[in-house]
Amino acid sequence: MTSPTVETAAEHAPTAGEYIQHHLHHLTAGHQSFVVDFHVWNLDTIFWSIFAGVLGCLIMWLAARRATSGVPGRFQAFVEMIVEMVEDQSKAIIHGDRSFIAPLALTVFVWVLLMNSLDFLPVDLFSSLFHLLGVEHLFPTHRVVPTADLNGTMGIALGVLAVVLFYNLKVKGVGGWIHELFAAPFGIWLAPANFLLNLIEYAARTVSLGMRLFGNMYAGELLFLLIALLGSMATAFGFIGHVVAGSIWAIFHILIVVLQAFIFMMLTLVYIGQAHESH
Repeated sequence: MTSPTVETAAEHAPTAGEYIQHHLHHLTAGHQSFVVDFHVWNLDTIFWSIFAGVLGCLIMWLAARRATSGVPGRFQAFVEMIVEMVEDQSKAIIHGDRSFIAPLALTVFVWVLLMNSLDFLPVDLFSSLFHLLGVEHLFPTHRVVPTADLNGTMGIALGVLAVVLFYNLKVKGVGGWIHELFAAPFGIWLAPANFLLNLIEYAARTVSLGMRLFGNMYAGELLFLLIALLGSMATAFGFIGHVVAGSIWAIFHILIVVLQAFIFMMLTLVYIGQAHESH
């Protein structure tokens, strides 16, 4: 016979929809009243973005500190492989001084990779931890993956836009860049059309850069939540499906995590490279 405690717990257990909606809500400061509301900050996205950035800097610092001229260890060899890959890509795209661009591309790759990798943490890890510590009232909702938040990915994309505009001004000068805005690609006689087209291009590149990363990571996070729901089924099928599907998707997601970081870095280099070219 089922005890009243078990029956009460079952009655208050969230449905599948409520479970997913709860895990897709951010820990925010304020209440959002419009689609774009700069008064509302997603505190979890900010925290985990900074955490990934500090962790990335720490990893690079440790690699530089332990670097030797002799036979490298596995950690040094792994970091050197990443550095050489980024350097080769920047060399192929950027023709000129890369003293700042190559480290920037490396920072983007490592930072985005670490933020994406947070998706491998169990979806209920922090909610269970907060409940265990008795602080669930302070953290009623919490999301870990910053790149599964459009605010986070668009923030990085806007940072890339700022760097692109900086190099446009540095390489071409203020007058040269303004002339390119109005004269390329159809000539100065179609200045209004050229200006509108260039503005649309800048906006489209920025939005697509942020949306691409967000869409892939959001979909991955959602699939992990759906797989977690299989584990809540009190049947052998639910348990086996949870383990098998979770393992397969986690292995496949490794490719997505690395690939999306690589694509974001490559597009950053491509956009900076275009700033070095003149029409």
